[in-house]
Amino acid sequence: MDTSLLVLGIVIFLALAFDFINGFHDTANAIATSVSTRALPPRTAIIMAACMNFLGAIIFTGVAKRIGGSVTDPTKLDNGIEIVIATLVAAIIWNLLTWWFGIPSSSSHALIGALAGAVYIGAGPDHIKWSGFTEIVEGLIFSPIIAFVIGYIVMTILKWIFAKRSPHTVNKGFRTMQILTAAFQSFTHGTNDAQKAMGIITFALVTSGRLDTMEVPLWVKISAATAMALGTSIGGWKIIKTMGTKIFKIEPINGFAADISAASVIFSATLLHLPVSTTHAITSAILGVGSAKRFSAVKWGVAGRIIVTWFITIPISAVLAGIIFKILF
Repeated sequence: MDTSLLVLGIVIFLALAFDFINGFHDTANAIATSVSTRALPPRTAIIMAACMNFLGAIIFTGVAKRIGGSVTDPTKLDNGIEIVIATLVAAIIWNLLTWWFGIPSSSSHALIGALAGAVYIGAGPDHIKWSGFTEIVEGLIFSPIIAFVIGYIVMTILKWIFAKRSPHTVNKGFRTMQILTAAFQSFTHGTNDAQKAMGIITFALVTSGRLDTMEVPLWVKISAATAMALGTSIGGWKIIKTMGTKIFKIEPINGFAADISAASVIFSATLLHLPVSTTHAITSAILGVGSAKRFSAVKWGVAGRIIVTWFITIPISAVLAGIIFKILF
């Protein structure tokens, strides 16, 4: 077998492994509120999330093109395949570490940080498109702030509308509505997060000379969507527990508000071809909703630990990818 083809096969395997891990790592966020409020049984929630993730991943590709071409130009890298391998290994390691400790960190941050670090060490700082990298990071930073604000506003409006209604009746109605918002949340996760593995695989195909442009082939779409759906089917119970119970006690009306707020931010980013963190959007929306419900109800110590992880993910992933590149190549 052609050695270059074998190496490309390793890259594709690692990218799909990243997508698989992303599935059980991040999709836990998408269904955490609906599972914690018992709007959906865990098994049903996971099956639904897997199907909706697959559907979202198949339909959109704009984020994949942005991921693959905004940080660096794959056609100008002599060692692009090696850079991609270091990127994926670093991102996978970070995702597994944060999953093990039940910390909802961002797969998007891990991948972008790792790619920048691998390019910096493997090809030099001149090969990083700093404007494109900055634009992606700005999207990753501002999206959770927007999700927090929207979550706060939506929950405030719902409190005002249903203030005089029986809490039991209100929660019963919103428990049903949560099924729809959980499905929408999972769909938007597929439209954005699955695109990242597609972008990396397409990046590898371009840098190896097997593609001329960043147009995502159909087989790449299907492979990434399937890997994401399979990962989703495994579930991420550690993260579900953190998201659904440890930030504040979520009731169905809160879960509905958080889900619709986060999903709206993620889907808007997808339409703008911007990669954002599903984890950050959902966590921030939950924090915003909790603050609107009662500021003191939020366990800010847990929230603080999550936020610290957000800030350290990009630099740690970048350093880790640089070290891995040096070790392997």
